[in-house]
Amino acid sequence: GKKAGVVRLITNKPQIGEYTNHGRFETSYTPEGEPSTKFELVSNIPVNDKLAVRTVLYQDQQGGYIDNVLSTNEVSMADSARFRTAGTVRANGAPVLDKRKGFQAGADLSGVTFVNADNTDLVDDDFNDTRYRGIRASAKYEADNGVTVLASITDQELESDGVFFDDPNKGEYKISRFQRDEMTDEFTNINWTVTGDIGALTALYTGALTDRETDQVVDYTDYVFVGQYLPHYSCDTTVSYPSAVLTGDTKASGGLTGTPTGTCSTPENKVDSFTELTNESHEIRFSGFLTETIDATFGAFMSELELKERNDFVYLGSIGRYGDIYPVNTPGISLNEKYPAGTIWRNDVTRKDDQLGVFGEVTFDVVPDLWSVTLGTRYYDVEVDLTGSARGGGFPAKDNNGDGIFPAADTNPTANNLTTLFSASGAGPDKATADGWIPKVSVSHTPTENKLYYATYSEGFRPGILNRPGGTVSGSYTVPYAVATDEVKNYELGWKITSDDRRMRFNGNVFMVEIEKLQTTIFDPSIANLFFSENAADAEVFGLEGDITYLPSSIEGLSLTGAFSFLDTEVTEVLVPTNDVENGVSLAYAPEVQLNLRARYEWELGNGMQAHFMPSVVYSDKQYSDIITINRDEIDSYTLVNLSAGITNDIWSGEFFIDNATDEHAETARNFVNDVERITPARPMTFGLRFARNF
Repeated sequence: GKKAGVVRLITNKPQIGEYTNHGRFETSYTPEGEPSTKFELVSNIPVNDKLAVRTVLYQDQQGGYIDNVLSTNEVSMADSARFRTAGTVRANGAPVLDKRKGFQAGADLSGVTFVNADNTDLVDDDFNDTRYRGIRASAKYEADNGVTVLASITDQELESDGVFFDDPNKGEYKISRFQRDEMTDEFTNINWTVTGDIGALTALYTGALTDRETDQVVDYTDYVFVGQYLPHYSCDTTVSYPSAVLTGDTKASGGLTGTPTGTCSTPENKVDSFTELTNESHEIRFSGFLTETIDATFGAFMSELELKERNDFVYLGSIGRYGDIYPVNTPGISLNEKYPAGTIWRNDVTRKDDQLGVFGEVTFDVVPDLWSVTLGTRYYDVEVDLTGSARGGGFPAKDNNGDGIFPAADTNPTANNLTTLFSASGAGPDKATADGWIPKVSVSHTPTENKLYYATYSEGFRPGILNRPGGTVSGSYTVPYAVATDEVKNYELGWKITSDDRRMRFNGNVFMVEIEKLQTTIFDPSIANLFFSENAADAEVFGLEGDITYLPSSIEGLSLTGAFSFLDTEVTEVLVPTNDVENGVSLAYAPEVQLNLRARYEWELGNGMQAHFMPSVVYSDKQYSDIITINRDEIDSYTLVNLSAGITNDIWSGEFFIDNATDEHAETARNFVNDVERITPARPMTFGLRFARNF
């Protein structure tokens, strides 16, 4: 595994001296959705006795299964959090606290004309189609001196429409979206690995370059339910500030009291998002026996990541109410022309992450073949930098009543200029930095060749980050400019046992994890209109997990495989003063029980053909989407059943399968950040055929 903490894509490697070709094709049908198709063509070509090339061409067309249903009179600016009273109970059971009540809570809106959101032109069944397509090519060269060189390039394009979550108030697999959700995601990855022997050590050097670009449109209409300032941009001034005192062309005072009158335009919003990411990483590693009883692995790692992100927040109801807004000259990926119509805010940010790691691990055979001790450590040095701006207009260019003129105020205050904010002379730190050492200690006992018991202590961390809305004050709370690393201490006892007849294997472990300064992402418009992160709490995790494989001797050809996980998670100390985290609550996405079981039965048909039948079942207990009370929602438990049966020989194979055979609306995730329930379900029942052939 990776010593430096970076996940790599594991793929099949070229085989020298072998010429092979094979193809795979899959077609499937979802009764509650659209059909899907998938194909893959693979070639392994030996160039000579030292060099081979492998190519993979693939496409995966996944039909949709979420319906965008009609909504013409359900959502308007009247639903804005600006008008919500304290004590209102959200759908997740959390009441609106007095500090989060609307600026115009309980206002009489009978004199206001509200324009409803209308998605008539976007109504569509099964609108969440997705298509992956790409090519991967790799080459392997084995030199006479034992050096092996492996290089690979992958180029992939993803196109996706719609969303993969539904609204439980509208029914399973149904939602109403008011702007066209769409995304393209393209990346190219080049990586290389060189291995060879230096004396008694095996040396490895690997590196990778990744370029990724995304272009996305996201319906942001749900923001109306939490956005107190949205009516400011999309309603007449006499609605948002009914008693405002006007002096010339400026708004001299707040004027939130009084009876609102006038018109509020559509609450429809969207985000036009564009990102560019580049990442370069390098690692060198040495491993081998220093003596007959001492085994060592050591090396170093570095990576440089740059993410450029531009998000335009488009409030369609503001069109015609604002003057032109232009970008500011700060590092990022800004365009020089004025903002598109309706764009009120632009987050134009460049983030840079630099990581350096040095690691080492030594295993001592204290009693050969019986007891061993492993000592390891890692040094890390991480820097995160943030530049750019969050910029937008202040007051409407006009109101529709003719009561006054409000010029577009776009001064790019210092608090929104991230380049200034996170600098040597700014209020925040120049960079978020972290460095230090983390240890690992493990003791292993192997009383027999098929039994292993171990005890391990290890530590881990996540790098700190910078907050775009750092310094924002709400009551007694201030959003931190920088979030510290969260730290993990892991205590583990485990075993790996294989029966004497090799028909049963049982691996498992019990563990306790102590988490300090848990990093959590928060969306709370009463504090800031941007997501921010915080070291919200300390927590503990107790767990038991394992997997079992059993080959019963009484039924030749049958194999049983199962796995289990039992968790007890708890917030032990709250670190934020906002009462949004409670002691004793479980951590997010940590179900108390997870189980899976698979049975596979194989038998010979004659003439070199083999048949198989494989049912499987997966169970997940209920869990929660967040530890932040206002964003927290309960995710129901679920059970998924899959079935497959097929025939195989040396040349071809065919398989019939049914995924989610009971057609359960399995909740895999929930989102409540906009105070409305959104459920991400597993794909409904799908059945199909897979076919593969060597040629």
